[in-house]
Order: sequence, then C-alpha cells, then structure tokens
Amino acid sequence: MAKYLIIGSYTAEGAKGVLKEGGSGRRQAATQAVESVGGKLESLYWGFGADDFYATVDFPSHAAAAAAALKIGSSGSSRVRTIPILTAEDLDAAAKMSPTFRPPGA
Repeated sequence: MAKYLIIGSYTAEGAKGVLKEGGSGRRQAATQAVESVGGKLESLYWGFGADDFYATVDFPSHAAAAAAALKIGSSGSSRVRTIPILTAEDLDAAAKMSPTFRPPGA
C-alpha cells in the first residue's frame, strides 16, 4: 500500500461540525471513509493555524486516495491536500535507479 499525508482545513460549516462531534467523532468518520476504499488510517492529529488536521493514511492505489479526497472535498466541510509520501525503503530504491536526463539547454 502507498502512504499519503492528508493536510486539511475546515470551512466554517466544517468547524461547526467538529464543535458538535468532537475529535473522536471525526476520527471515527475518517477511519470509516478511509476503510471504505480499502485503506487504513495510521494517524490523525489536529492543529491550529492555516491547517486544521493532519492524517497519515495507507491507500491501496492512487485511485483510492483520489476517491477519498474527492469525497471529502466535495462535502464542502473542508479543503484537503493529499501528498504521496515515501518510506526510507522507497527512497533507498529510488537512490539505486539511474534515470537518463538532459537539462534544458544542454
């Protein structure tokens, strides 16, 4: 499974929902959403400032990650950024590859 970092911020309507449900209710809803497309919620944290929540999620495919992001974003309750993230092993494998590249103008 591929790992993703989901960073989001609530709209005013979404913040009202969090006040009503609390963090436990939102964690339960996030777990259900992720699992419904075959994924696993690894962690979910909240902050304050420009971003309101941070989640690390394992999804079985980019399509599953996109489906979850589309569903969350289309609800109007929050805006999300979904970022594919790499493990140390992923980076090790990438470091062993030798792509061919010609810089612009070279």
